[in-house]
Amino acid sequence: MKPWRLTLTNQLVLGYGLQKYMDNYSTRPAAEDELREFHGSDYLDFLKRVTPENTEKFSADLAKFNIGDDCPIFDGIWDYCTLYAGASLDAAKKLINGQSDIAINWSGGLHHAKKSEASGFCYVNDIVLAILQLLRVHPRVLYIDIDVHHGDGVEQAFFSTDRVMTLSFHKYDKDNFFPGTGNWDDVGGGPGKHYALNVPLKDGIDDDSYIRLFKGIVGPVVETYRPSSIVLQCGADSLGCDRLGCFNLNIKAHGACVDFVKKLDLPLLVLGGGGYTPRNVSRLWTYETAICLDISVEDELPARTPYREYFGPDYKLHPTLSKEGRYENKNTKKYLESMKIKILDQLRYIQHAPSVQLQEIPPDLDNVRSDLIKQEER
Repeated sequence: MKPWRLTLTNQLVLGYGLQKYMDNYSTRPAAEDELREFHGSDYLDFLKRVTPENTEKFSADLAKFNIGDDCPIFDGIWDYCTLYAGASLDAAKKLINGQSDIAINWSGGLHHAKKSEASGFCYVNDIVLAILQLLRVHPRVLYIDIDVHHGDGVEQAFFSTDRVMTLSFHKYDKDNFFPGTGNWDDVGGGPGKHYALNVPLKDGIDDDSYIRLFKGIVGPVVETYRPSSIVLQCGADSLGCDRLGCFNLNIKAHGACVDFVKKLDLPLLVLGGGGYTPRNVSRLWTYETAICLDISVEDELPARTPYREYFGPDYKLHPTLSKEGRYENKNTKKYLESMKIKILDQLRYIQHAPSVQLQEIPPDLDNVRSDLIKQEER
């Protein structure tokens, strides 16, 4: 999760000249009041004050806020959190005001963070904050997650509302794979029941199987739910050869999912996420930037790209990452078809796209409720 992934991504984007075809913005730190729209004040105060040098002073809070091996304290932690969150917030605002039809923040997508708890390398949940912004204008938001890990923090935040549908494709193994949540029968609760969809996968899924399953589920979900905007988390740890992942996906297959969502022609926020083999993370996000721009790029990496030596020995944008089945594909056709049927079966309970006027907003969305009341009064 080190920013080195983003450095390589930026250099490849610049090397291909993609910056010429899009507006480029410098991020600004999210204000603490903005972070409080989801996160607890005591947790934010802890993040703002803790440093590697004074950690002992906060020893009583470490367990409380789930600080440890997966979420260490490091220099600049507050700046880091506010900058990537600020980028996602501004990206959402540009979609709201019509400045952009697609907005990208590859530094965002930290989907595990909870209201008052860090988790899985994630401290501030920029996705939840961005969706809360979108809900100020958009009646329904669809969140799609193609990280290898379950998007548990986002699902939990919107577990009891039908104004956000969460759809996560991920490896699921309750006892042996983080975070151990997201089975197919995890469907939300209260007014949000059947609005949390999870596609649990096994090791080694290949390109064709993944693309077929993704399109076969996302298409009917969009047709039924009729979202007015989409947030797509593009975690790169679902690629083959990832240090923590266990799928056999190549870059073009992952990109095919982004392309499918893009062609739905809805306001789209594209975010990063996991990914632990930096050279492949940067290849993927550069390719998906090009997809968002409708631009074809050469497979041969630009000759003058800084740090080009990190992409040897092939110097290609599309190396073979499946390694001819590095992981055995344990997802049989029968299993995948059964998962598709179970997920789509949840759509039977959605008689129509939910109405904002009849909507109950859970506590985490109180700020949205206030905005809607003001709109109705006007």
